[in-house]
Amino acid sequence: MKTANNIILIGMPGSGKSTCGVLAAKALCMRFVDTDLVLQQELRMPLQQILNKKGRAFFEEEEEKWLCAIVCNDSVIATGGSAVNYEKAMEHLKQIGTVVYLKISYEEMCARIKNITTRGIVLDQGETLKSMYQKREALYLRYADKVIDCDCLSVEEVVEEICQILIF
Repeated sequence: MKTANNIILIGMPGSGKSTCGVLAAKALCMRFVDTDLVLQQELRMPLQQILNKKGRAFFEEEEEKWLCAIVCNDSVIATGGSAVNYEKAMEHLKQIGTVVYLKISYEEMCARIKNITTRGIVLDQGETLKSMYQKREALYLRYADKVIDCDCLSVEEVVEEICQILIF
């Protein structure tokens, strides 16, 4: 049973979680929470800098902690692409709202991501974007209450689909 009325956006890096999330929040007269920004503000450094200076284990511990700490209502929440790596965090998010997977193809992700070395993408040692995509795809589908295929949709059309979730 849901304990709050939130929309939680999950998806690959570059899928439009932040962009579409803020526009959907505006259209729905809801608050907007970007968990990447929360993490950056709490640690006072960009995601990539956290990974470079503090290491992946520290990053993951902090990201999971802040995801589990989210308490809000009537909000659109854009998560980091790696949020699905944390079962406890995803269980919490599913309790506080409807989880929406903004699905893009691997090719679309590669076309959208121009700043891979500075973006703060969590990759295993030696992991490629392709293997990261394949691993996360199954997790996104596992946790999603709704999937929006974004490859052929404009930002406005994705926002419209997100807004329709509260109506049904």
